[in-house]
Amino acid sequence: MAATMSNVEEIRTRVILGEYDIKNVHTSDYPGNYPGYDDTWDMRKFQKNFRVDLVHLNESSMEFDMVGIDAAIANAFRRILLAEVPTMAIEKVFIYNNTSIVQDEVLAQRLGLVPIKADPRLFEYRSPGDESAEEEGSEIDTIQLQLKIKCSRNPRASKDSADPRELYLNHMVYSSDIKWVPIGNQADVFADSVIGPVHDDILIAQLRPGHELDIVMHCVKGLGQDHAKFSPVATASYRLLPEITLLEPVEGEMAERLKRCFSRGVIDIQDVDGRKVAKVVNSRLDTCSREFLRHDDLKNVVKLGRLRDHFIFTVESTGILPPDVLVTEAIKVLMVKCQRFLSELDSPELE
Repeated sequence: MAATMSNVEEIRTRVILGEYDIKNVHTSDYPGNYPGYDDTWDMRKFQKNFRVDLVHLNESSMEFDMVGIDAAIANAFRRILLAEVPTMAIEKVFIYNNTSIVQDEVLAQRLGLVPIKADPRLFEYRSPGDESAEEEGSEIDTIQLQLKIKCSRNPRASKDSADPRELYLNHMVYSSDIKWVPIGNQADVFADSVIGPVHDDILIAQLRPGHELDIVMHCVKGLGQDHAKFSPVATASYRLLPEITLLEPVEGEMAERLKRCFSRGVIDIQDVDGRKVAKVVNSRLDTCSREFLRHDDLKNVVKLGRLRDHFIFTVESTGILPPDVLVTEAIKVLMVKCQRFLSELDSPELE
């Protein structure tokens, strides 16, 4: 009976990676699925088991653990981060002069994908209107940028030089050449903010003497589900926490081979009474490559699994907003969705 209960507990809490298959991948924690287990939703139980552990945070990336939730909720956070946290991006490109070799539509596409450093929470969505209203915009829903540059020969260049960096002036157009043109009272409202491209070294075009760009751009608030340029993250992903179990002691040369089968830092060799014994040090670093299954004498001494409710999240921001702010905004979006769903349930139309 104990063995049976242990097997059930493993199915409920672990995903097992076998040699030819992956077991226990389905969700099974719903009421009545397992005799003897009460899987009825309990808020107090959820609050007790749920936790978020911050592992790493800097201005561009973040790693944290979310423990005690179902895969559906974890995936909801991932999808919201990718597609439903708003940002500001270039939507309208007005090209007054372009004598470079880059076609207008290609140049507009390149400009649209340049991430813009501006807090979207301080702006409103553009309301649909006539064409003239869309072109003008206003200080509450539009950021205006300008790119005006002309390439010329460098009069101080050496006659024998063949280096374009020495021969020409302004021949490389970077995102740093894009300048913010305040609309209305934006200069006062955003006096403490630096609005413009997140990175100054994004190459936009290459010019030669006589080539000129004169462009005005309008940035608006949008969502990644409408266009990828509005997505605030370079990547947002999660994985289950690996669990590596040694079913029997692994010693000597086998221990050395086992260590090489895993990522660096996962397995360590310890000296126990003069014997070299393998020990699992940090299973979190494992990539679940299952390399040990290539060795006949190792495949039956290692059990590789993943904790079903322990998600390791990685969020890499494009630089528009810090990653911790993005996660907070994603949680707010999910809360609004839940509230809207509850309101629909209470709607008289459903009664």
